[in-house]
Amino acid sequence: MARRRSYRLVRPNPQKTISDADTILPTPSVCRQFTSRAGGIFSTAQAKRASQDSGSVTTVVIDAGHGGHDRGGIPGQRIAEKDMTLDVAQRLKRVLAASGYRVVMTRDSDVFVSLGGRVAIANSYPDALFVCIHFNSAKRMGAGGIETYFYSRESLPLASAIHYFVAGGAPSSNRGVRRRGYYVLRKTNIPAVLVECGFLTNPTEAAYAQNASYRQKLADEIAAGVRGRNSVSNALTTTRVATGESIPLQPYIDQTKVAKSERHRSKRSHKKSARRKKSSSKPAESKTKAASKDQEG
Repeated sequence: MARRRSYRLVRPNPQKTISDADTILPTPSVCRQFTSRAGGIFSTAQAKRASQDSGSVTTVVIDAGHGGHDRGGIPGQRIAEKDMTLDVAQRLKRVLAASGYRVVMTRDSDVFVSLGGRVAIANSYPDALFVCIHFNSAKRMGAGGIETYFYSRESLPLASAIHYFVAGGAPSSNRGVRRRGYYVLRKTNIPAVLVECGFLTNPTEAAYAQNASYRQKLADEIAAGVRGRNSVSNALTTTRVATGESIPLQPYIDQTKVAKSERHRSKRSHKKSARRKKSSSKPAESKTKAASKDQEG
């Protein structure tokens, strides 16, 4: 029986007195600070980067997930994720370019780019934003919805703004904002977000994704989030509804510890397996040595 996972919904409390033990989560556009109950999940170096004003950002690095021999998705999936992500990325490129942004693509055709290559491209633009586009998949056809991932604290306002517009503009369910240590998010030195634009294994959402006007809608909403990142408020609300010109900072599910525990369990099982193989090979080795001694004698 599979263990049921439990995730923490992190809701920073702006009224709490700030102490050295608290994690401070400033937004790029607001100098005021608020605290997190997550407890020490961000580093001092990230805090320094987060304090920099992102209002001057004019470069956006767009990363279309997968590509080349990497179709994306799960085995047997009918729709290639790599095609959908590239189409949305190219549409987003045009929308942002029309708004005056400088756009850099990690791939602009059906080619494979390693995760390290994607990160290297993003980190070569220190004053940019990084937006990674993906579609989801699952063995259960009923799984559906929009998810937005981030890792570093300075990426939360961008994730909040993009998720606010994409989840608000899509007919799919809202699966929320999630903090997780995906390689392209964990290794980038700039605000970075990964958007899951729906499940290609869900018949309804797959039909949406195959519609060009819907893919254009996704690009428009992601672009709205990029433009609106500096309007994100410095306090979380339960309604996730904008008030006036402010976009609410989204509550998020912290999945980083779950991912770490899964890696630790995998390492432990690998070590146990290696020990079993080693112990099982010892009798055979001793028999071989004994036989060789008999032959020598």
